[in-house]
Amino acid sequence: MDAVDRRLIDALRANGRASYAELARIVGLSSSAVHERVAKLESSGVISGYRAVVDPTLIGLGVTALVGVEPGENGNDTLIAASLDAVPEVESCYAVAGAEAFIVKVRVPSVDDLHLVLGRLRGIDGVARTRTTVVLATRFEMRPHPLEPGPGVPAEDVP
Repeated sequence: MDAVDRRLIDALRANGRASYAELARIVGLSSSAVHERVAKLESSGVISGYRAVVDPTLIGLGVTALVGVEPGENGNDTLIAASLDAVPEVESCYAVAGAEAFIVKVRVPSVDDLHLVLGRLRGIDGVARTRTTVVLATRFEMRPHPLEPGPGVPAEDVP
């Protein structure tokens, strides 16, 4: 991956609907060269998909909670993760270090719905307990980390 690929990724992370012509102007290549590079980034798995970002409150999901999931002595992380994946209200699942094996992000319409989901999470085989933090406000979310180096940082020093 070179500096042009990083600029393409930055541009697509900012606007996944950018045309090849727009991307070409940003990186200084032809549209066909950009098309080829994007296709390579997709086929290699660097770009894994495109999706619409929606405001959860505007689609009726006004309550967000971060839930720590602690397995019991005989809890199997793989089985617990598969069970968490089957809960539609679980938007994200992170395996973490510490007493909790997972932190999941849950989005639901109401606190009553959250209560029901928490009961389902605690009922998963192998789960000993959960710890819930209700989000009061989201200051920012899904902010992409720029891949382009900052001023004075050589491009080859960027991971």
